[in-house]
Amino acid sequence: MTPTLVRHYLPHTGPAPRVDLGARARDWSEIQERMLVPLYEAVYERLEVGPGTRLLGLGCGSGLALLMAASRGAAVTGVERSSPERLALARERLLPDPWSPRARAHTRLVYGSSRDAADAETPAYTLVTAFEPIGCLAGDSEGLGELLASATPLTERGTPVVLAGWGPPERCATSSVLRVATRLADPLRGTGSPRPVLRDDLEEVAHRAGLRPDGSGRVACPFGYADVESAVRGLLSTGLFDSAIIATDQVQVEKELAEALHPYRRQDGTVWMPNVFRYVIARTT
Repeated sequence: MTPTLVRHYLPHTGPAPRVDLGARARDWSEIQERMLVPLYEAVYERLEVGPGTRLLGLGCGSGLALLMAASRGAAVTGVERSSPERLALARERLLPDPWSPRARAHTRLVYGSSRDAADAETPAYTLVTAFEPIGCLAGDSEGLGELLASATPLTERGTPVVLAGWGPPERCATSSVLRVATRLADPLRGTGSPRPVLRDDLEEVAHRAGLRPDGSGRVACPFGYADVESAVRGLLSTGLFDSAIIATDQVQVEKELAEALHPYRRQDGTVWMPNVFRYVIARTT
């Protein structure tokens, strides 16, 4: 695939770097996405996701969370609006050749907005998930309220909507590694620290979207990698380091990221970073 320009809302000088978005999506799918499996499992267990569930996954990415719900018998629809490369991988997972024994009924994947995920004949959704964690960098919840507001008309009244976020920095080893992104992207700030996670971040997003918070939980989601190289690739695939790449260059970011990972490298060469993520269950009104 031809490398594509990385674009970001932050100002920068010089040309934007070229990144192979297909390779990055593959790194997300094969390395990074599985780190959030404990979060998906905890939510699905708590909400008893099963054959009667009609799930709408916002920001579905490469589809692992949808695949896990479908394996429980749920009918799933995924919406992705930022990465057609990730969505293509989700199609490989969830919508293979229709004559294949792996083909899944009651599965739909949409590139676009929530409004594209329903029509007059589509039954109301009984669960909405927005699993991409917020609360790590300033502005990372921008647009989420709008996305949720456009999804709620497609649901039954009282439908649970799940939002996810990073836990407190002292409970997330990865927070220290993410300082590389902030420091390189905006060196004039001096501190180089990610935005402090606030206790009510997720609840505020829910309120802005007209939802009623109805419970929360915390889940341990350690980030484990085979080696430093795979850790760097996995972390870069999140997109959290894009501003740093634009402000400097990818070689510099990779070098400093590898150095920041050194404290978490074990004797066998693997990398292990304990993290805690938080989720909120809100209800449509």
